[in-house]
Amino acid sequence: MITGFLIMFRESLEASLIIGIILGYLLKTKQTKYNNLIYVSIAAGIAASIAFAYFFHYIIGGFTGLTESIFEGVTMIVAALLLTFMILWIMRQRHVATSFHKKMQSRIDTDKIFGLFMLGFIAVLREGVETVIFLTAASYAEGPTSIIGAFLGVFAAIVLGYLVFVGTTKISLKKFFNITSLLLVFFAAGLVAHGVHDIQETGALPFFANEAWNLNPAISASGAIPLLHNEGIVGSTLRGLFGYNANPTVLEVVAYIAYLGLIFLSYIRIEGISKKNFSCR
Repeated sequence: MITGFLIMFRESLEASLIIGIILGYLLKTKQTKYNNLIYVSIAAGIAASIAFAYFFHYIIGGFTGLTESIFEGVTMIVAALLLTFMILWIMRQRHVATSFHKKMQSRIDTDKIFGLFMLGFIAVLREGVETVIFLTAASYAEGPTSIIGAFLGVFAAIVLGYLVFVGTTKISLKKFFNITSLLLVFFAAGLVAHGVHDIQETGALPFFANEAWNLNPAISASGAIPLLHNEGIVGSTLRGLFGYNANPTVLEVVAYIAYLGLIFLSYIRIEGISKKNFSCR
């Protein structure tokens, strides 16, 4: 439930921020006659996202056995890569709202009707496609993702996005995205490790397949699962959020650490470039 909430909240908030900026710009420039066009673009983006979800899961339903395991592993790794690109992009943005505003204004000035429609449509569709992939990968990592958590995430994002842009709530979007990005870094690292594990189970990655350690507590005679067991309440939650695994293979551990190391180095490089650019102004 927590993973579903976090993913849907983050993805929906990005879309709601963009839509909020567009509507706010139209209001300030007295071009609210285009509001209905934005609403149509949102509906079109949602419809296209649903179509993608159906197609994506239709493909999944056609896989069995080793092919299914490979597909699940690849899906988790692809989702981790998409998350990584999103996180690195956010790190490069010093002023999120300003960046979106400039792009949106340029699109409107170029071609009002087509530009406005595509801006809203792509904003919703992009987040929708990413959400489908992320939630599917999360379900592979931690089991079925709670639909309640996902809907709560969407609702919370819409409410927060609205409050931010009507001015009733003052928050630092930069700090917010930094915090959620940190959580998603560990989630993405877990997806990489889980993806490697699934592919290893097919025999496609036979090297470093031995267990690095095994900390799974023994299940009691009554059948009760300990909290820190992979299938326990705490263990399964940590597994979905941060890639916890009580008995990982050596390659899983290497992949997890390597991913976090690459993100850390990328962060240092981005911060270095930002400070250099700032000092040159």
